[in-house]
Amino acid sequence: MALVYLGLGSNMGDREKNLKEAIKALDSHEHILVEKVSSLYETDPVGYTDQDKFLNAAVFCKTLLTPNQLLDYLQKIEEDLKRVRTIRWGPRPIDLDILLYDDLQLNDEPRLIIPHPRMTEREFVLLPLAEIVPEVIHPTTGKSIEKLLKELREGRP
Repeated sequence: MALVYLGLGSNMGDREKNLKEAIKALDSHEHILVEKVSSLYETDPVGYTDQDKFLNAAVFCKTLLTPNQLLDYLQKIEEDLKRVRTIRWGPRPIDLDILLYDDLQLNDEPRLIIPHPRMTEREFVLLPLAEIVPEVIHPTTGKSIEKLLKELREGRP
């Protein structure tokens, strides 16, 4: 089974309920086993800032799905939870991102890039991930999630 790390976010409607519903949908899939779920973190929006704050979380799971099959399922969950893609980085009831998939490096742009291309620049991704898997190594930087978070907070690349 592949070891997969996901980022979750919500800033529309009942944010906590949206995140819990997404995690429940992940765990209900016969080929996904949710192992760890982070705490919820309230964060300011990035990119398009004229919107409500987000609740963010991270999930560590194991899966038999390929990266593209997993992405298809994540997008189905988003659709089921009424996500509509209008403004890039805009408001949404749910956002599910594949952050890491084993140590895979994949660039199938624009559909799927693994590791997530901006995860090392975003505290709202690294903080919940560091809570549940601080020792996991980012495959392109060779640094642990904990170290990436520390460097981001210190303003170092």
